[in-house]
Amino acid sequence: MKMGPPTPILRMFDEALARAFYVDFLGFTVDWEHRFEPGLPLYLQVSKGDCILHLSGHHGDATPGSHVRVACGDLRSYQQGLLAKKYTHARPGIEEAPWGLDMTVADPFGNRLTFTQPSSD
Repeated sequence: MKMGPPTPILRMFDEALARAFYVDFLGFTVDWEHRFEPGLPLYLQVSKGDCILHLSGHHGDATPGSHVRVACGDLRSYQQGLLAKKYTHARPGIEEAPWGLDMTVADPFGNRLTFTQPSSD
């Protein structure tokens, strides 16, 4: 039996803030979105490269304050691109760790994404 990578579900409370953060700032693309009917919460998938995230406005789908690690390459270039956007709510820094480089960014809903680049050792 083959399993694929997990798809984290992150809680969101405001669609405009979610799009501003995930799409405009982090550079993800909205792949699809779903509502059971008008006026009900939004559920959507965003992706960037092989990273896929689900964002949900539904109560009970996820816990605010979750933390997701995302493996990536060329973290320093990604960080410089983010800093160039001058996003009002985040100026992410890079930390050196025994396993490589980490850059943690918090979304507007208290979820944290740590982008990590493994060391070349």
